[in-house]
Amino acid sequence: MLIDDFSASDLTSKLGTRWRGVSDRVMGGISKAVVSLDHIDGRACLRLTGEVWLENDGGFIQASLDLARDGGSVDASAYAGLRLRVRGNGERYALHLRTPDNRRPWQSYRAEFTAGPTWQAVELSFASFRPHRLEAPLDVTRLRRLGLVAIGRPFQADLAVAGLGFYR
Repeated sequence: MLIDDFSASDLTSKLGTRWRGVSDRVMGGISKAVVSLDHIDGRACLRLTGEVWLENDGGFIQASLDLARDGGSVDASAYAGLRLRVRGNGERYALHLRTPDNRRPWQSYRAEFTAGPTWQAVELSFASFRPHRLEAPLDVTRLRRLGLVAIGRPFQADLAVAGLGFYR
C-alpha cells in the first residue's frame, strides 16, 4: 500500500494527510529542520535537512505524517513492514511509529537505517521496530503516525525519500 510517492505539488501525502517538520525546539532544543519537496536524479522526493544539536536537552529533527485524516488509526496487519526508497549523506536515520499506546511525546517504536549517496530500497519489518520508553509491544492494527527522524547525536542531516509504503 502506497503511503506517498511525493508527486504532489505540496506536502500532501497519497493518504490525504500532510507532512510536517518537527524539531526539538518544541521542548527547548536548538536543532533546525527543513522539510521540502525536491527532485534528485529525476525522482520526486521528500527531503529532510537540518542541523541536529544536543544543547538544551535537544537532539532531533523529524518529518512526520499522520496516517489517517481523522487522527485515528490505520490497520497495517495485512503487511510485513514499511519499504522506503532513500538517499542521503551516509548517516544513520530512523523511522518512528506511533500508536495510541504512545502517551508521551518521547515514546515511539523505532527502526534504524543508513541512507547512502545512491538511491536504495530499505525494508523495515514490523518485527525490527523496538519500543522506546514504553513497555507496550507494537500493535500494527493501530498505527497513527510515522516519522523520518535524524536523532541522538550532533550532525548535519540530509535525507531524501522517493517512495514510502507498506509491503507484504
